[in-house]
Amino acid sequence: MASDQAEAARKAVAATADRLSGRDFRRLAAFIQDYSGIKMPETKKTMVEGRLRKRVAATGAADLADYCARLFDEDGLADEAVHLIDVVTTNKTEFFREPEHFRILDEVVLPRLLAERRAGPHTPVKVWSTASSIGAEPYTLAMVLADASQRLGGFRIDILATDISTRVLETAATAIYPEEMIAPVPLEMRKRFLLRSKNPARRLVRIAPETRRLVRFGRLNLMDASYPVDRDLDVIFCRNILIYFDKPTQQAVLARLCDHLRPGGYLFLGHSESLAGFGLPVKPMGATVFRRE
Repeated sequence: MASDQAEAARKAVAATADRLSGRDFRRLAAFIQDYSGIKMPETKKTMVEGRLRKRVAATGAADLADYCARLFDEDGLADEAVHLIDVVTTNKTEFFREPEHFRILDEVVLPRLLAERRAGPHTPVKVWSTASSIGAEPYTLAMVLADASQRLGGFRIDILATDISTRVLETAATAIYPEEMIAPVPLEMRKRFLLRSKNPARRLVRIAPETRRLVRFGRLNLMDASYPVDRDLDVIFCRNILIYFDKPTQQAVLARLCDHLRPGGYLFLGHSESLAGFGLPVKPMGATVFRRE
């Protein structure tokens, strides 16, 4: 017992002593921003150190300094970049996050789109969730659209969900969540779209198969110069990701997103995000919802 405690104490001391040098942190921060658009100020240094220790262990590096030396070797970044971004990105999400957006989508956007297009059962409504994280947003969209389709006479649902993190996309594809996560989902929707674990003690739920089939997941980096995505989308959700970008990056990303909206299509941003001063071909519809002109 004493030896175990001593070993644990030794590891704790070693972890505390293992810090990023100022130079290594600046190089990492510059790479992360260039690759993903995400700013890493000096205040995030301790967070980055903690998360990178997982990669130190996984790669067999001796410590953070050795990891950075390997990472910035001429061949190191190509193999490690995806894993690095996976561990340093923040993926806060929940079902029906910023619920006013889903109300607007259901009560205003979908009826207007369908009326303008004289939609029928085979008319596709194309939606893109650009920062899908573990899937709560695209599955919320799937539930709202499926409910609206039943109520409004039917249309074909096509939801694309992308994220830069392969780790969260794997979780999204399994569509299994802790029971406490579904608290914001209305009771009637829980009955229709969610399945509970056969073992109540596990306290897990899974998105029903017919709802999972409405969503296609794929990895996409919003910093890419172009996106392999249809250019006639009806709705794009790009919420709570722009806040991590600087202004020039925000403008560049938003301009590319607008290129993928059909005329009359809708762009949803997070409630703390803005298009002010960017001169994009959209007009505000309220509550950080914009329509392509």
